Amino acid sequence: MQWRSIVVGLVVLRLSLSCVLWLAFGLGPNVSWGFNFPLTFSLHKLDLLFRDEKGTHSRDNSWSQRIHGQRYEETASTCGKVGEESLKRSYLSFFEGNRDEYVRRYSSFPDTLKAKMKDMAKEMFYFGYDNYMKYAFPEDELNPIDCEGRGPDVLNPSNININDVLGNYSLTLIDTLDTLLVLGNVTEFQRAVKLVIDNVSFDKDSTVQVFEANIRILGSLISSHILLTDPKHPFGEVGYEGYDNELLHLAHDLAVRLLPAFENTSTGIPYPRVNLKTGVPPDSINETCTAGAGSLLVEFGILSRLIGDSTFEWVARRAVRALWSLRSNETGLLGNVINIQTGQWVGKQSGLGAGMDSFYEYLLKSYILFGEKEDHGMFQAAYESIQNHMRRGRESCNEGEGDPPLYVNVNMASGEIMNTWIDSLQAFFPGLQVLNGDVDNAICLHAFYYAIWKRFGALPERYNWQLQAPDVLFYPLRPELVESTYLLYQVTLLTSLRKICNVYRCGYATLHHVVDKSKEDRMESFFLSETCKYLYLLFDEDNPLHKSDNKYIFTTEGHVVPIDKRFREKQWRDMFPCEDGVLKESEPNHRPPPSNISNCNRIPEERRYALPLKSVYMRQIDHMVGLF
Repeated sequence: MQWRSIVVGLVVLRLSLSCVLWLAFGLGPNVSWGFNFPLTFSLHKLDLLFRDEKGTHSRDNSWSQRIHGQRYEETASTCGKVGEESLKRSYLSFFEGNRDEYVRRYSSFPDTLKAKMKDMAKEMFYFGYDNYMKYAFPEDELNPIDCEGRGPDVLNPSNININDVLGNYSLTLIDTLDTLLVLGNVTEFQRAVKLVIDNVSFDKDSTVQVFEANIRILGSLISSHILLTDPKHPFGEVGYEGYDNELLHLAHDLAVRLLPAFENTSTGIPYPRVNLKTGVPPDSINETCTAGAGSLLVEFGILSRLIGDSTFEWVARRAVRALWSLRSNETGLLGNVINIQTGQWVGKQSGLGAGMDSFYEYLLKSYILFGEKEDHGMFQAAYESIQNHMRRGRESCNEGEGDPPLYVNVNMASGEIMNTWIDSLQAFFPGLQVLNGDVDNAICLHAFYYAIWKRFGALPERYNWQLQAPDVLFYPLRPELVESTYLLYQVTLLTSLRKICNVYRCGYATLHHVVDKSKEDRMESFFLSETCKYLYLLFDEDNPLHKSDNKYIFTTEGHVVPIDKRFREKQWRDMFPCEDGVLKESEPNHRPPPSNISNCNRIPEERRYALPLKSVYMRQIDHMVGLF
């Protein structure tokens, strides 16, 4: 018995020493007992909640749970260099692994594979489009599981998930028009345009969300009209005899029906919904989100400049100015929900996802299209506030110690973290950063979202970066990550979309649960108008959008709009009913960049022909979303 006691004692001693070494040096992987989060997460949660009492600055270079049982080294500088001599091992050294693994996986994309992926993207689009036309048209959407059409939920007017979007106006067909041209199908595009002209009317007793009707319907009608009448013919001879600007007339009619949303509000911020026949419903709420009210300027502005009527641009610009004037004096941030009568913020969360996303997007894109210095000034001031208060992690994407850059949800007044989740709509932001020339930050944020996609085969609607798990589990075929991937021209998400969301009968279904892969019987119109379009453009290097002398920009719904000098001219310059600029007294002078200088020069020469993100940082991100 004595020898058994000795053996047991030696085993206990060995385990004790191992634990001490583990705690002292942080060796090995996450301590985990069959869950997706480490044992240390609860302590970090408290650290987030009581950071002020502990005197820790909220902008340190660590936002994640404390991996390896130790706190990441925090110094006055967030730019510590990897490999610097230290008594402690760099925590990044744990992610070095086999560096060639990522080089093999991502560094080459053969032309044969590119051509195959291009064909797959085209097949994906037509599988959804043809089945919509066969089973659903003229209704708004396709139910891909039951092979039926879907319109507004007239039996349940409070079902805003459906009724905000579906207005009984052949939504999917309209939203898809310019995608047909991008895929080179001029014949079907012309047929679809004639179907819209012959079948669509907006004189409907439908209550729809102003934002959704604007980006999906108004934006597509304007885009398709411009491409139909473009004298440069980037997609070939797409016009046809007898076209008499009917799409533009339909767009004008719809915009007029949306105008009542801007009436009878003390702030100029519009009501969120209108009835297309009767105007603002009597029981309409007085609250709206920042993105919904502040993302109308691109479509309304183009319409105004096409027809020579300042009304539409004026109401949209007034709403943007009103929101901007109500931002926090301390942080420069806006909230996500506001009362349109009192101007009080109902939701004080400031982030880059739902309720906020396209507000920032349209500040920059409005400047690109219209050349208004005011728009550029607002965007640069907003971007500076985002970097100062939402961004966590190390200073540089491709250098230094600490967590990778991540943008978190904060309180608009204090900049303190409000929760530990991010949502799928935020995945658009890397694409916007590319447009702004901030490619370094775009690379890291894109890599983080792509790592989440790799883990689940889709992007959950909300992902908790603290728990390394989804908070909201469904994926409705959203395009934001694909859009950013297109703008960064990196890896594709095509294969998993085909595998997981294809229901084999009639189309592609919303993923109800990203873990068990159960499906919901809905194919939203943006799957064809955006997701498939960006996937196809990823692999079609010879597409007219890439080869044309014209430059193009995409609306927030993915509709193609040329950057045209006629949009920088307005016929009402001397009678525009608004004072010039809102930044004169309160904002620094953010000068627009010279048009002949590219911000992309910020990427060092030696990195332009390597992987966008160093292997050690790619492994780090994969680890932080639970891939290993």
